[in-house]
Amino acid sequence: MLRKFLENHVLANTTFCVVLIIGTLTYLQMPRAKDPEINFNWINVITALPGASAEDVEKLVTDPLEEAIQQVNDVKFANSESREGISSITARFEDISEREFDKRINDLRREIQNKANAELPATAEDPLILEITTSNSFPTAVIVVQGQADDEVLRKAAVNIREDIENLKGIDGADPAGMHSPEIHIDFDPNKLQAYGIRASDIANTVNAHFRDVAAGNANIGNQEWIVRMIGTKSDPAYIADFPLTTTQGIIPLSSVANVSRARKKAEQLVLHDGKPSVLMSITKKANSNTLELVDNLNDYISQKNKLLKDSGLKIVLIDDQTLPTRSALDIMQMNALIGLLLVVFVTWLFLGSHIAFFIGIGIPFTLAGTFWILNAYGESLNQSVLLGIVIVLGMLVDDAVVVVEAIYYRIQRGAKAMSAAIESLAEVVTPVTASVLTTVAAFLPLMLLPGIIGEFMFIIPFVVTVALLVSLLEAFWMLPVHVSVSNVKYNQDSRTQRFRKNLNHFIRVKYSKILIKVLRRPIISLVVVVMLFFSAIGLVATGKVKTEFFAFDPLQMFYLNIEMRPGTELEDTLLFTTKLEAIMRKNVDKEELREAVSTAGQMFTEKAPFFGSQYGQITVSLHPKTADGRG
Repeated sequence: MLRKFLENHVLANTTFCVVLIIGTLTYLQMPRAKDPEINFNWINVITALPGASAEDVEKLVTDPLEEAIQQVNDVKFANSESREGISSITARFEDISEREFDKRINDLRREIQNKANAELPATAEDPLILEITTSNSFPTAVIVVQGQADDEVLRKAAVNIREDIENLKGIDGADPAGMHSPEIHIDFDPNKLQAYGIRASDIANTVNAHFRDVAAGNANIGNQEWIVRMIGTKSDPAYIADFPLTTTQGIIPLSSVANVSRARKKAEQLVLHDGKPSVLMSITKKANSNTLELVDNLNDYISQKNKLLKDSGLKIVLIDDQTLPTRSALDIMQMNALIGLLLVVFVTWLFLGSHIAFFIGIGIPFTLAGTFWILNAYGESLNQSVLLGIVIVLGMLVDDAVVVVEAIYYRIQRGAKAMSAAIESLAEVVTPVTASVLTTVAAFLPLMLLPGIIGEFMFIIPFVVTVALLVSLLEAFWMLPVHVSVSNVKYNQDSRTQRFRKNLNHFIRVKYSKILIKVLRRPIISLVVVVMLFFSAIGLVATGKVKTEFFAFDPLQMFYLNIEMRPGTELEDTLLFTTKLEAIMRKNVDKEELREAVSTAGQMFTEKAPFFGSQYGQITVSLHPKTADGRG
C-alpha cells in the first residue's frame, strides 16, 4: 500500500505544487500587522455629565453604572474614576470564549442602557462603551487638518474628511479633537422678558414645542392615502426667530425678546499645528485589517485631498503612523528567516552533499507555504510573532528530512533501488522521527496553554512551531521519498567536492571523539564543571547581572508631553502655555529626529486614563523610527 502511494508521482507533485502556489499567494495576501490580534476582554465605559463636580459625577453617574455592570455575569472586576464632568469605568471579564464574550458585551450594553434611561440625569450624554483590543488600544495613524483660522470652514472640512477616512478600507474610526459642533444661540433680553411678563423657561418650552419633526398620521384624499408629516427643524435663525411666544399682551415672535444667531459649541479642546488652528484625528483600524495597506490608502487619500484643498488654505498632515515600526519589524524578521534558510541549506550541503541539500531545500518552502496557508485559515495576520515562530522552527524543519533522506541515500549507495530504499527507510525511521517531532511539540505545548492575556500573546509562537513541524512530517514522509525516487541522481560519484566533504566529516568526527574520550575518562571533574556552570548561570540571574524582562519592548516613536494647569484655567491659557513648551521642545530635539509635533489643550493621555478639562494640555511628539530611542 505504501509502495502504491509513493509510486503515484502525479498526486505527490500536484499536491506539492498546489500547496506551494496557494501558500505563496496566501503569504503575499495575509494582512500585515506588528502584533497579533488580541482581545484583552477589557471594556471602557465613558459617560460625560457637563458642568458637574467630581462628587456629583460619582453619585449621579458612576455609582448607578457600576450597579448595572454588577448585574452582568463573568465580570472579573471593575475600576471607576470620576472627574469633573466625566465618568470612566473599566471592566475586566473572565477568560471566556469569544462567543461568550460577545454575549456578555450585549448583556452589558443592555444593562447600561436601561440604567442610563432610568436613573442618569437628563443632561448626561449616552454612555460610550469601548472594547479594548490591540487594534484600538493605540492609534494606527494620527493626522491633523490644518486651517488658517478656527472657523466654520475648518470644521466643515474636518467633518467631510472624517467621513471620507472612516469609509476607507480597514479603518474602524477617526476620533477628532478640536472640532466644535455648530449650535444656534438664543440670547434673550431680561428686561424685555419682564416687560412682557414671561420667563426664560417659556422660551425654552416654545422652542422645544416648535423645533421638531412630527408624524401626524395618514390622510385619505379621494382614493389615495397620504402620509402627513410636519417638518419643524431648520437651521435658519430667521425661521426660529419667528416662533410664536404667548405673553400677557398677546402672541409675539421670538425675535421681539431675543436675538437668534448661528454659533458653535463651546470649545472642549484646542489644537495647534505649526502655530495654526487644526483638528487632530486619531485613527484606529478594524480587527485583522492590513496595517500597511490601510496607511498606504490613507497616504493616497491625503495626497489627493491636499491637491483639492490647495487653494482653500487647508492642509492634511500625517503626524504619525504604525507602518514604519511595523515595516521595520517585518523586514528584520523576514531577513532573519531568509538568512536562516540559506544557512540551513549551506550547512546541509557542506556536510551531506548537494543532492541532499537540494531535496531538503525545496522541502522548506513547501513546509512554510503549508504553514502560512493554515495560519491564514486560522485567521492570523502576518506579524512579528508569526515570523519569530518561523525563525525558531527553521532549523527544526530539516531534522526529520535529514534523517529520512540520509537513510535513503545510505541504501542507494549500497545498490538498492530508489523506491525500495525509500520504503525500507521509512519503515526504519518513521517511529523515531515522529517521536522526535512530538517531543518538540510537547516542549512548546505549555506555552500554548498559558491563561490570560499573556497566554494570548504567547500562543501564536508555539502554534506556528507546531503547525510547521507537523507539515514538515508530511513533506518528509511523502514528498521527499517521491522526489528522491524519481530524481535518478547517481549517488556513487566521487567528485573533488565529495572527497573534501568526506575528509572534513572525518576530521570533525576524530576531533570530537578525542574530546569525548577525555571527558568520559574524567567523569567527576566533568560533572563538577557542568554543575558549576549551571549554578553560575542561576547566580547571574539571581544577582541581577542578567536583566529579566518578560517582553522586550521596542523604542516608541511617539511621546506625550502632558501638562496639568491649575483647576479652572481657561482653555486658551492652557494652549498658550502648551505652545511655549512645544517651542522649548523643538529647540532641544534635532530636526532630523523630529517628525511632527502637535499641541492640544483640553485633554491629556496618561498610562492610567485619559483626562479631559480646560486645565489639561498635551504635546504629541512623533520621532523618526531610526532615532526613536527615547534619548531626548
